Amino acid sequence: MEKEDSQVFWLTVDGQRRLATINYVEGNQVYGEKLHKKGGVEYRIWDPFRSKLAAALTIGLEVFPIKQASKILYLGASTGTTVSHISDIVGYSGVIFAVEHASRVARDFLDRVAGFRKNIVPILQDAKHPKQYFSVYGKVDVVYSDIAQPDQTDIALANCKMFLKEGGYLFLVIKTRSIDVTKSPKKIIENEVKKLHSDFEVIQNIDLQQYDKDHAMVVARYHARA
Repeated sequence: MEKEDSQVFWLTVDGQRRLATINYVEGNQVYGEKLHKKGGVEYRIWDPFRSKLAAALTIGLEVFPIKQASKILYLGASTGTTVSHISDIVGYSGVIFAVEHASRVARDFLDRVAGFRKNIVPILQDAKHPKQYFSVYGKVDVVYSDIAQPDQTDIALANCKMFLKEGGYLFLVIKTRSIDVTKSPKKIIENEVKKLHSDFEVIQNIDLQQYDKDHAMVVARYHARA
């Protein structure tokens, strides 16, 4: 995945090929990531062991619709590692509605990430109740879901039905051990993907095993038409 208009970059740093984004807040680090200056531009090295989206990009994500000026609904912002890199990508004309339910984690997210980045709208709500998001306006281009609940896929779908535009994309992180520890991860992933078939075209199903055990990333297009 490498296009001329992409805001995701591959740099050679210390002899290694590393994923990076241009820092939205120059000099600011979010999770101890390496900052790298090149041609007068400051990049943030994006660690695939700390971000499932970076892992998917490193493994070979085929479609990446997150770009400058994109509008994103992010479910499960946590402390903001991945959200911060998406913030770099969407830039000053984009916006991320970042939903996080756990108050302690949300405070950390506000202190380290959202407080510095004007393109992030933090929402302290349970993703199970999308009707309670009063900050989200209009339809979004992408719903990114990274939540650890047994009904995680159903929660993502409910949010898509409320906020995802026709032809928009769902990035669904499937955390199999949060769904059922007694079944094989492969079977769980198959079952969760089946839930998407009525409203989505499934584009890619990426096994994140080398970076996150028993996790998958599914990319799907909403109400895709032939």
